[in-house]
Amino acid sequence: MHQMIRAGIATTAVVGLLAASVVTPLAAGALAIGKCAAYGYAIDFPTLKQAKEAALKKCDGPCKQVVTTQKGCVAFAVDGRKPCGPHGFASASRLGAAQNTALKHCYRYGGRDCMIRAWICDGKG
Repeated sequence: MHQMIRAGIATTAVVGLLAASVVTPLAAGALAIGKCAAYGYAIDFPTLKQAKEAALKKCDGPCKQVVTTQKGCVAFAVDGRKPCGPHGFASASRLGAAQNTALKHCYRYGGRDCMIRAWICDGKG
């Protein structure tokens, strides 16, 4: 009888330790985008809302637009000669795809010397 009680206590202790070791995955990221190539970023947050708020706080200018990702990448492109002019951004599962799409948008909106200004990858992106 005492052995059964000890086994039950040991099992409960092991289950308790396993439950305590479960960690919320940190796989949310955000890139805040503003005028004149301003940006702020946040990676490894538990929620998109928290990542978005952190990116806006880090913005080095007036950022009003935020692109988010979960286990992916975000890229921001600007015209190197006119940083206050055309820009583009994109979110994708892989960095190369996000950067290519951001550059395409920058050129599409009138950029002539577009370049990647900032990028982030979060989780497995």
